[in-house]
Parts: sequence; C-alpha cells; structure tokens
Amino acid sequence: MSKIQLISPADGSLYCERIYADDKEIDQILVASKLVQPEWKSTSLDDRIVSCRKALAYFSDHKADIAEEITWQMGRPIRYVEGEVEGLIERAEVMLALASEQLAPYGFGDQPGIERYIQRDPLGTVFVIAPWNYPYLTAVNTIIPALVAGNTVILKHSVQTLLCAERFQKAFDFAGLPHGVFQYVHANHQSASAIVADTRVGFVAFTGSVEGGRSVEQTAAGLFKGIGLELGGKDPAYVLSDANIESSVEGIVDGAFFNSGQSCCGIERVYVHERNFDEFVERAVALASEYKLGFPQDSETTLGPLVNAKAADWVRQQIAEAVSMGAKSCIDSKTFSLHQDQGAYLAPQILVNVNHTMSLMKEESFGPVVGIMSVKNDDEAITLMNDSDFGLTASLWTADLKIAQKLGDVIQTGTVFMNRCDYLDPYLPWVGVKQSGRGCTLSHIGYEQLTRPKSFHMRLL
Repeated sequence: MSKIQLISPADGSLYCERIYADDKEIDQILVASKLVQPEWKSTSLDDRIVSCRKALAYFSDHKADIAEEITWQMGRPIRYVEGEVEGLIERAEVMLALASEQLAPYGFGDQPGIERYIQRDPLGTVFVIAPWNYPYLTAVNTIIPALVAGNTVILKHSVQTLLCAERFQKAFDFAGLPHGVFQYVHANHQSASAIVADTRVGFVAFTGSVEGGRSVEQTAAGLFKGIGLELGGKDPAYVLSDANIESSVEGIVDGAFFNSGQSCCGIERVYVHERNFDEFVERAVALASEYKLGFPQDSETTLGPLVNAKAADWVRQQIAEAVSMGAKSCIDSKTFSLHQDQGAYLAPQILVNVNHTMSLMKEESFGPVVGIMSVKNDDEAITLMNDSDFGLTASLWTADLKIAQKLGDVIQTGTVFMNRCDYLDPYLPWVGVKQSGRGCTLSHIGYEQLTRPKSFHMRLL
C-alpha cells in the first residue's frame, strides 16, 4: 500500500502520513455517493441549507486548530491563516443566500390551460480536485453550491494539504449529512483520473496547473460530462498616469507577495506609466524590503516559505535568466535573515529592465517575484497586458472610473479590478479565459454550472 508523506515546508519535517485509497475503497466511495444522491436531492432546499450552515459552524469553532494545520502543511504565516477560514465562511454564506432564488423553478404563466416552468436539477456526483495554495477557499467555491443544489460531493485534495479534506469531512459529519453525501478520497494521479473517467461522476471541478487541467479534459473527452477548470495566471497590473502612487504601491506589493506569491490571481507583472515609473519602483522596493521572511509559526513573520524547494528553485531560475538577459534586481536578498540559495525560503524580489522575451514576464512564477515595466501610454500597456497565454484577473490603478471601464473592456481577462487586486467577490463569477481555464464558480452563475435545466410543459385538459 502506497504511503503519502506530507513534508512541511516550514522545517522540512514529516508532518503526517496517510495511505492512498485502493480501487476497492474508491469503488465503495462512488457507490455510496450514487446511492444516496436521490435521497439528498429529495431533501428540501431549506434543510440542505441548514446542514451546510451547521458545517460552517464547525469551521468557526475550530478556526485556530485549522489555521495551525494550514501553516504546517503549506507554510503560510500563522498571522494570516485564520483569514482563510473566515473567507470560507463568507463565500459559503453568500452562496447560501443566493440559493433559494437561483434554484427555484422559473415559471411562465402567459398561456391559459398550460403550465410551463424550468427547474434546476443536480448533476449527480461532483468530483472536486482542490489545490494546496488556498486549500479551503478554492474548494468551498464548488463544495457548498454543489451540495445545496442537491449533488453529492467527493473531494480529492492536494497531498500537500490532505488534512484539509479530512477537516471538511469532520465538518459535514458534524452537520449530520447522510453517509455518502460528502466524502473525501486520498488518491494518486492514476486513481484520480479513473474517478474523472467514471460514469458515476457527473461533473469535475479542477483547480490547479494548466498541465493538470489538460489531463482532466483529455480524460473526460467523449464522456459528455461537465468540467470546470481554474488554472494558471500571469495577472497584470497597470498604474496609469493619474494613479495615487502610495495606494497603488500598497495594493500591488501586497497582491504580488501575499502567500509568498502563491496565488493564481496574484500580481506577477506590473506596467507603470513613465510619468510614475521611478517613484513607483522606489516605493515598491522600500515596501517589499520591509517583509519579515521567517518561520511561519512566528507571529512576526510576514513572508513564509514556498510550498517546497522545487517551487523556489523555479523562481530562482526565472530571476537568474532575466538578470542574464539584462534585467536588474532591486532587492538584495542578503538583507533577509534566512539563507536564499537553497530550500523553500525565498526573499521577495522586484526586477526592472524586463521585457516579454523573459520567462519572468510570460510564464507563471507562483512565487515572491514581480517584474515592472515602464510604458508610454494606455495603448502600450493594454497590448502588453494582453500579450499572455493567461487571463484570470487584471487590475487598473487610476482615479478615472470611465477610463478604467473603457480599458477593462478590451483586456482579455475574466475579472477587471480598479484600485484593488488579488481578491474574490463571491457575488461575482470567478472565471478565466485562455489558459486560465473554463467554466466559473461563485455568484448566481456558479449554480448554473452545477445544475442542468429541466423543462416542464403541462397541458391541462
């Protein structure tokens, strides 16, 4: 039996071990999910909402323990992790508040003797494949609306955050869900692919890499099941000529370096109008240099390790390549206390004299680094922002709402921000274009992905 060893990036220690599910266990999970789904569907919507709220109460009551587990599993500083649990509850509450209206039958009463309406039917079993970087926030986007809509859910979490899957199970067990309505599985890639291909699964929600999303899409090809893919990002920010530089620096630096830059919607490239370029860079370097790189369990730490040394080495490689091609690094990593040449710990870095021939400005970094370019005007900025294989979010920093709306209309992205970034509003759909994915979660539109319309045309004799 194959073991999973969860190595903490905080100190390289073995944090916990689990066993991968075998074929028999996976079949039992799928059988239980399929058998109980009609019963769960027939449960009233109000009762399904009440059950989900009980699960949220569990998360609230265990927030401190969950936060400590997140820190050890993926390295986020302890001072920030309780915010993820709070965010989970906030998003879930929004989706619960939207449920009654979005899942109610929609009728047409304009023909005498005819009863016509559309109802939203669940898809059956929803298989959620969740990532480690925001282990609760990414998963809850699908889990709660899927359950409320009458689906059953199977969750496969990243091996780096497998305890999060078990916490979800504890929460829904506490809420009293019937056996099989929510289940988790610790599965390797081969077993996960088999679940994706299984006809008992009606929908697959995947959050992760482009390569992983491509694999899911290929596995499900020809099976006529729905797929939601939230993949990579190389999200740009543009600081216009009229921008408030102080607030722009504050927001963009936080958007680039929070969670050690390990966010699909984090800022990875910045374009600044030439009028503001020097001041912006000077202020950004000063602010980034104030980060406290250190052990994530230390309450003073503001920048923890990356998820592992391999991820940090990729960022080091991007920086070294850019510098070899003429880029200039603005921060001396030796001013940070931890050794920077190896391991998962990596100081924040800002580079200038960058261009789009460099991997740093084209390929996802997923680390604490950002390149900044000077631009002459809005047209140049938009051309550069759209010069990417990705399109998840983009942010515009300006005092002019009309200009932001005009520019936002031509940016190839799923979400346009003005004077903020790296944020999910649960009332708005979370969606990507190009290699950032397909489908959407959150908002009222998120329910459409997890249900199918069923039409009723009833003639009264």
